[in-house]
Amino acid sequence: MSNKTIYLTDEGLQELVSELDYLKMEKRPEIIQALKEARALGDLSENAEYDAARNEQAVVEGRIKELEIMVENVEIISGTTDGKVTLGSTVTINYVDDDEEEEYMIVGSQESDPFNNKISNESPLAMALMHHQSGDTVTVDSPKGKYDVKIIDVK
Repeated sequence: MSNKTIYLTDEGLQELVSELDYLKMEKRPEIIQALKEARALGDLSENAEYDAARNEQAVVEGRIKELEIMVENVEIISGTTDGKVTLGSTVTINYVDDDEEEEYMIVGSQESDPFNNKISNESPLAMALMHHQSGDTVTVDSPKGKYDVKIIDVK
């Protein structure tokens, strides 16, 4: 993973820190204990428990390193705006073609969750909305084609 800036809300950062603490303080010691127990069984060349514990250790250590890099490169997004859409903004839009209204929070890619209306700042919709304000109509250039949305409100 490169050292690019990771954009997160305070809530997103707390989730990462909690996961990192869990992996370091609970999961890592569990794996060490499992390795000790597997070693005690004897021949490591044919010991499935030992192999499984080593594989799990590699996955956990990789995730710890990934989380540490993310935490080191985090930039907290506040969502404070001057009326324009920025990272952290909650935007109410109207899809012009079908007159459907939706509300989205624009977050960094690590925190995006489309099922909970949190969209990545790297998504076509968010990129089209950025730096626009209430009343603006913008064209979104998505993989499925272009469509227009009108910004109803920016919080």
